[in-house]
Amino acid sequence: MKKRGKKPELDWETEEQEEIIWVSKSEIKRDAEELKKLGAKLVDLTKTNLDKIPLDGNLLEAVELARRSVKEAKRRQLQYIGKLLRNTDVEPIRDALDKIENKHNQQQAMLHKLELMRDELVSKGDEGLVALLIDYPQMDRRHLRNLIRSAQKEKEQNKPPKAYREIYQYLKDFIIEE
Repeated sequence: MKKRGKKPELDWETEEQEEIIWVSKSEIKRDAEELKKLGAKLVDLTKTNLDKIPLDGNLLEAVELARRSVKEAKRRQLQYIGKLLRNTDVEPIRDALDKIENKHNQQQAMLHKLELMRDELVSKGDEGLVALLIDYPQMDRRHLRNLIRSAQKEKEQNKPPKAYREIYQYLKDFIIEE
């Protein structure tokens, strides 16, 4: 009979340890499903929006094939796109997709900002104009000052806000085109 010996003790201090990160199977599946949904969003984009997203050749080809496929073939192609996305850096793709999806929200926020700028110009008068011209020195000072004074007079006399609207239009044309 063979005698059992003591198990050799490991000297942890002398051996280098690699940090092992354990990932659960559920987490891997969630990540894969998320990438598959990202692939589905890519497939649903228009051709012009798809061109704005940084995709490599294989991924672009797979997305275009999925756009032409139907039913079960499309499902399999989406699985394949998810597999390709697992091996690529998806942050630039997500950033570009967010820009495309949130473009409307960004425009609305910009228009709201312009309305606030207009209100500040009318309420503060020349002080607001000086503050605005610091940020945008190319604006026509004289034209804006006349519009601001006209808007203030219209407000005092309860007239229709023609100059008030013109200030907004001027700001919109100048700032958005810039």
